Amino acid sequence: MLELETVMTFLTATALPVIFTALICLLVAKYLLQLTTKLLEKSHLEATLIKFIKPVLKVLIYFCAILIIANSMGFNTSSIVAFASVVSAAFALAAQNALSNLFGGILMLWTKPFLVGDYVIAGEIEGTVLEIGLFNTVLNTIDNKRVTIPNDTISSTSITNCSVEGKRRVDLEITAAYESPVESVKGALLEAIYATENTKDEPMPPFVRVLSYGENSITYVVRVWTENANYWQVYFDLLENVKVYFDRNDVTMTYNHIVVHQGK
Repeated sequence: MLELETVMTFLTATALPVIFTALICLLVAKYLLQLTTKLLEKSHLEATLIKFIKPVLKVLIYFCAILIIANSMGFNTSSIVAFASVVSAAFALAAQNALSNLFGGILMLWTKPFLVGDYVIAGEIEGTVLEIGLFNTVLNTIDNKRVTIPNDTISSTSITNCSVEGKRRVDLEITAAYESPVESVKGALLEAIYATENTKDEPMPPFVRVLSYGENSITYVVRVWTENANYWQVYFDLLENVKVYFDRNDVTMTYNHIVVHQGK
């Protein structure tokens, strides 16, 4: 009879409160996970970032639940927190480079300087974005090479997004001889532009002006807009058309040459 009373006293004073606390903590944790999942799904965050946030939140919520349960059982939770802090610090030190790439990936997924499918210039590398991961970003270059860039590197460099506005400007610098009249050169360049397919008059019409005067030639700047998808086609077609219309208008293109004077 005394043993039964002891057991009942233990259950009433210790076990039942712990079980009750554990059940409440698990129910609250489950509710919080469901709530955060719904909020993340309704947000405008990238799917890759959501996949990262979900398990992190799950670990944090259940870790807090474990601390509450341990505290109800009489354990010193401060020692548990201290141990977890030491383990986290050791892990962070060992995986310093990986964490730098991870935070770089989170930063890019949050700020969205570019999206998959955009054509970007990142430092000395440019190409179409194939994948934005948590640790690396994958680009496909114009010569069909797949380049994997650590997110820590790409997030710390200047990024030019050539796709975000829908159109891109083709810029060329063309030289012509001083003997060719400026108006003739400008007319030939405009003819070359209008003979090139997929050029646009918006947001600005084609632009041709003198850029600078060199020792042996005049440099002209040519600017014309096109759709992003047609950029390189327009770029190379326009270069070829410049030569064609220079020849038709008797415009002389310059080249390096040496003049030798022979004395008597």
